[in-house]
Order: sequence, then structure tokens, then C-alpha cells
Amino acid sequence: MGKPNFSDEFKRDAVAQITERGYPVAEVSQRLGVSTHSLYAWKRQFAKVVSGDAGKDAEIRQLKRELARVTEERDTLKKPPRVFRQGCKVRYAFIAEHRDRFGVRAMCRCLAVQPSGYNAWRKEPLSRRACEDARTTLIRQAWNDSGRVYGYRKLHDDLLDQGETCCPNRVARLTKLAGIKAQIGYRRRPGSHSGRPSLVIDNALARQFDVEAPDRVWVTDITYIRTMEGFSYLAVVIDLYSRRVVGWSMQSRQTSDVVLQALHMAIWRRKPKSRVLIHSDQGSQFTSIDWTAFIRAHNLEHSMSRRGNCHDNAVAESFFSSLKRERIRRRTHKTRQEARQDVFDYIEMFYNPVRKQVRNGMLSPVQFEQQQTLNAQGV
Repeated sequence: MGKPNFSDEFKRDAVAQITERGYPVAEVSQRLGVSTHSLYAWKRQFAKVVSGDAGKDAEIRQLKRELARVTEERDTLKKPPRVFRQGCKVRYAFIAEHRDRFGVRAMCRCLAVQPSGYNAWRKEPLSRRACEDARTTLIRQAWNDSGRVYGYRKLHDDLLDQGETCCPNRVARLTKLAGIKAQIGYRRRPGSHSGRPSLVIDNALARQFDVEAPDRVWVTDITYIRTMEGFSYLAVVIDLYSRRVVGWSMQSRQTSDVVLQALHMAIWRRKPKSRVLIHSDQGSQFTSIDWTAFIRAHNLEHSMSRRGNCHDNAVAESFFSSLKRERIRRRTHKTRQEARQDVFDYIEMFYNPVRKQVRNGMLSPVQFEQQQTLNAQGV
């Protein structure tokens, strides 16, 4: 098959990761599996053009920087006044403790110490207590990098990746002392099961969620995301081999087109060489004539959950639970486009290439597939 044609929406979302969210081009290229040449071309084509008076914009930026500096110094001065009456080492310790919140130079100005003295103090050998504090800082940084969703098990695995030696119980104790908690649970919109589906297919999957090779079994489902403009509907296709989201689509209406677009993305992304079993629930989108015709045209085998039984499609339900718990329900989306950009960032920049999966041996879906490929080649 020829080179895949990415949609304009996908290109704009990819460019937004560089221009709006600040990701390096090389990192976006690695996570999305797109060449840097293509990203630069998309950036020239879709990057937003800044209009207006350049001099006025520069003045506004300068005023914003000045306001941020003054606000930071004001917030620093709100801290307990006893710190200002202590020696330099106490002030240095205060700066080290709050450097993740305030700028080092701003605190040095407020505390009347030199940044060079603070840097020299940091290079001194650390006490045992300071080493514990440093390890807590690493745990908090790993927690922040995960979007504040990881628990102590995955944080422990992150520390091991960084070369730290510690046991899970120790990490659990430090996370408790630091007030770090995993993001768990969310309220679910109650559903209804009225009416009868126009087409019912046997449950060929039968909850056999562990498969031995990629592109053997895919699961798909659809959910809603609330925005201030109204609901957006997200459809995903997940490969059970690595739990990787191989296709997704997001639209303002809950029609069969949204699930067809997600399945179409999965097909041209993965290009399966053998017949794939695609499992869904009994929703109207998956019993439509268009869906059935698409399945037959692309040599796919359809499987359906039993009526009203969410456990038959537990992997897709679990992904939606993680998405809403770790990202969607932690912020308010003003527009559908903003929600789509957030979903793109979660799936393409975090979930697939970075987020650890316990089932994958604490590897992300992309890392798991790469490792299995190397193992198969005997590398």
C-alpha cells in the first residue's frame, strides 16, 4: 500500500503540539511516528500567523513579564517572616524547598542572597535527610510528568528507570508523606438499554482479552465528552495485543460516521495482513448498514458483546475510564476543538508512547510492541 495520507485535522493537531504546547519537533516525530520533514512542512502550512502591531505585542509581553515578576516576589514575601531573620543556609534551604513554585533568582532578590552562593550551597555533600528530600522531589517530578495520575507502583518503576534503588514500600511511604495520591474513580453517567438492536452478532471474543500477536483482535467503543459547546463523541479502536489505540475519531454527533472514521484510521495505520476480529457492543452505530458494509469490504470479522454487558468489552471501557479520570474530568473544555486537542495530546503524546501499562510489564503500548519486535528478531 502507498504512503498514508493524514487528514488535515490530524496535521493541525500535530502542529499544535509544537506551536501551542511546546513539544520539540523531534519528540513529536518520535511519538507520532511521523518524519520531522513532514512536521516542518505541516508547520509551514497550518501554523497560526500572528497578526497585529508587533510593537504593541512586544510591549504587552514586557508588561506581562514585569507583572509576573512582581507577583512572584509578592507571593514569596507572604511566607513566614522568620526565614528573613535566619542565616544564609536557612535561606538557601527555603529557596531549595520552594524552587518548584517560585523562581530562584526572584527568591534570592527577596531574601538578599546571591544566586552564586545558593548554587555553591547546593553542591555541598547532602545529609541523609537531604537525600530523602531529594528522592521525594524525584517522586513528585515523576508524578507531575504523569499528569498526577500515577500511584506508588508506577512511580517506583519510574525511579528504577532513573537509576534509583528503592523498594515499592519505601516509595509508598514517601508518597504518603508528600501527599501524593493516584487518581482513581469518577462518576459515570447512567445508561439505558431500551429498544432492540437491528442486528446481533455472536460474541466471538468471549472475553479472551490476551492475544499473542498484533492486529489479531481489535475492540472499539464510543463515549461522550462534555464541553461548554455541547457534547463531543469519541470513538476508539484498541489493539488487544499491546492495548495501543490504533484509531480514533471525535465528532459533534453520535452517528455511524464517527466509528467508521476511527476504524478507517486503524486500517491505514496498521495495514493488517490477515483477517482481524473487531469487537463492539450492540450500539446503533455498530449495527448500521454502513458499518456492516465497511466490515465486509475490508475483510474484518465482527463480534458483539451481549446486551447490556459492559464486561464483554472491558478493555475499551477501561481505556475510557482512564481517559476521563486522568484527563477529561480534571479540567473544563470551553470548545469541542479544545477537547479534541486535549484528547489528541492524551492518546498520541502520552497514552500510546509514554503511559506505563502493568499488563505490558510497566512499558507503554509503543515500547511494548518495539520490545516484542526486537525479541522476535533475536536482538
